[in-house]
Amino acid sequence: MIKTMKDCERDTCLAVADMMVAAAKTAPKGSGKDTVEACVLTGEDKDALAAAMREFGEEVGEEFIIRDAGNVDSSHCVVIIGCKSTPFGLPNCHMCGFENRGEMKKAGTNCVFNVTDLGIAVGSAVSIAADHRIDNRVMYSAGKGALRIGCLSPDVKIIWGIPLGAESKSIYFDRGPGAVLR
Repeated sequence: MIKTMKDCERDTCLAVADMMVAAAKTAPKGSGKDTVEACVLTGEDKDALAAAMREFGEEVGEEFIIRDAGNVDSSHCVVIIGCKSTPFGLPNCHMCGFENRGEMKKAGTNCVFNVTDLGIAVGSAVSIAADHRIDNRVMYSAGKGALRIGCLSPDVKIIWGIPLGAESKSIYFDRGPGAVLR
């Protein structure tokens, strides 16, 4: 059997995606409570993500979101990492800017512990991609698309998407108006 370079690139991206999800899971949690969820999108699910991103980009009139959808199309897979909206409930914390968690939830904002834990999880995940020399980009737009397609549980309210690729030149940089995707 001959395994082509393209096959190796795809398989490596998928293996690294699995390690990224594990890194997100095992990342330190400031609250000691695990509110982080993650998954990997490929195939039709990745296509649905790109379509949701394009739809959102057109709705809000933001070209960068539509550009990012093209990056997702050109990627081998996308790692999705989000956090549940579960207030820690520390009395007198006020780090979110509200008097208590009831006011915070009423305002529709999130507990700083959850958001911080998500940031640590994303950082841990992308460090795995970097350690394995896999091109990646943390994308708000892919997170927004992931919310639309519902690939994590309904109580996950903040999501980031991280597409992965292995090309001779990263498709996630030099992404100005004239940038060409494969």
